[in-house]
Order: sequence, then structure tokens, then C-alpha cells
Amino acid sequence: MKLMLFRKKTYTNKELVKACGENDRRAQEFLYRKYFPKMMGLLMYHVKDREKALEIANQGFLKVFKKINTIQDEVALEAWIKTIMMRTRSDYFRKDAKYLKAVILEEPSHETTYEDNTLSEMYFKDIVKLIDRLPPASADVFRLYAIEGFKHNEIAEQLGISAGTSKWHLSAARQKLRELIKEYYGISDVG
Repeated sequence: MKLMLFRKKTYTNKELVKACGENDRRAQEFLYRKYFPKMMGLLMYHVKDREKALEIANQGFLKVFKKINTIQDEVALEAWIKTIMMRTRSDYFRKDAKYLKAVILEEPSHETTYEDNTLSEMYFKDIVKLIDRLPPASADVFRLYAIEGFKHNEIAEQLGISAGTSKWHLSAARQKLRELIKEYYGISDVG
């Protein structure tokens, strides 16, 4: 069997975008190897769970390869990839109602302390309906923290409030959501 060695190729961003858009496997591998460490670092900062971060990164790179022909400015390739990764992360957690329930209940572990796993049957759309019933400022903070994955200092900067106020709104949102969950499911305790 003959071993074929390919000459290592480097690409400009413009060449990389064009080659990836044409499904050139070598270019796709080059892009993946070039940006994977940065994107994993970014995701690990927000997600903290390596398995989830890896899953999100791989889903994100699939989107990158499918949508690379839509990029308008090859110079901003890294920023475009970061945007796709952050949107992929948000999509991932929107689908992961267990994550939202853990945020609501402030439970870092996977143990459940509520009656008959009632919350485990709750779908994301149900949680979103309940979030919509929160006071607007608390709902905004909860969405940014639990769904978008921002830290309190980032939320504070976005909303023009202090990090302490952001933490207060998150706490208030959690308390109100617990009450709404009790009412929604007619249960006595959720955590």
C-alpha cells in the first residue's frame, strides 16, 4: 500500500471561504484545526462542561460549513464563526429544558428533589411561557443568564445595571418561577 503525503497548504481567508464553500475537505480540516481551539475556549468559558462544549462546537462547525457561502466579509471570518458558535450554544440550551430547570432550582447536580420528576416532563416552551409572566427586568436578566449564557458583569453592561442588581433580578426570577411552576402543575414543592 502506498502512503500519500499531501503538501501542507495554507490559505488566505478568502481562499479558505471559497474552498470550504466548494466542500474541499482539506480546506475544511484546515479551518476546523485553525479555529477549533479558540471556539472551544470560548464555549468552555460559557458552558463549563467539556462534553457539552464539544457537542456545541461540532454542531457549530457543521453550521459554519453549511453557511460559509453566505459570509460577506472574509476578513471577519473568525468573528463570523464566533457568532455562529454563540447562536449554536443558545439553540442548544433552548432545547435543553433540564438546564433551565437546574438554573431555576439552583441545583448544580443532576439529583432531583421535586415530586415525581414533574419538572423533568416540562418542555422548553412551557418554561418560556412562565418566563414571559415575570416582571420585564427580571425576565430579561433570566433570559440573558439562563438561555444566552451571559455572566452577571456582561448582563450588567448590556442592561446598564450593576452586577449586584443583575444577581438580585436572577434570584427574584427564580423565586417567581418556582411559584409559577407550583401553580402551573398544582404541586406543593419544587425544590
